[in-house]
Amino acid sequence: MAKKSFPLSKVYGLLEPGPVVLVTTAGKERANIMTQSWHTMMEFEPPLVGCVISNRNYTFDILKATGECVINIPTVELAEKVVGCGNTSGRSIDKFNDFDLTPVAASCVTAPLIDECYANLECKVADMRLVAKYNFFILEVLKAWIDPSMKQPRTIHHLGKGAFMVAGGTIKLPSKMK
Repeated sequence: MAKKSFPLSKVYGLLEPGPVVLVTTAGKERANIMTQSWHTMMEFEPPLVGCVISNRNYTFDILKATGECVINIPTVELAEKVVGCGNTSGRSIDKFNDFDLTPVAASCVTAPLIDECYANLECKVADMRLVAKYNFFILEVLKAWIDPSMKQPRTIHHLGKGAFMVAGGTIKLPSKMK
C-alpha cells in the first residue's frame, strides 16, 4: 500500500486523546463551563490528568487562581450543549443558565459538578510548572462520580473542525492489568 503525505494541521484528528469533557470552575462572579478535548491520563494512583487550557480562555485565569476544577464527562445526548459551551465565552454569559445545565455541589472542591454528565472528576492543580510555557496543567483527581444507571455511555470525541466520533461498541481482550 502506498502512503501519502498527511497535513500536519490534521494530526490532531489522528491522535484524538479521549472524550470531550466540560471543565467547570468557580470564579468570583459565577461558575463557568469550558469545553475541552486536550487532556491525557498521566498516572493511575493517584489519578493524574494533564490538560491544555489556553491562556486566552476565561477558565485559564480561574483555574490558575483557585487551583480547582471539575472534569465532567458528557455523553452524546449533550453534544449540542457541549458544542454551544465551546463556542461561547463565560466572560459574557452564564453557561449553566444559557445551556440549561444543572450545577451540583462537589464534595472536595468549590467548582460544581454538572448533573447531566455521566461522570464527574473533582480535581486540584497538582503541578503548574508547564503552565507558563505550554498552558499545560497537571490535575490530581480527588473524587470521582459516575451515574451507575448508564451501562454503556456513548461519549463524543473531537476530530477537528466540527467533526466528532461517537464511542460505540466495546470488545474485551485478555489483559494482565488489574
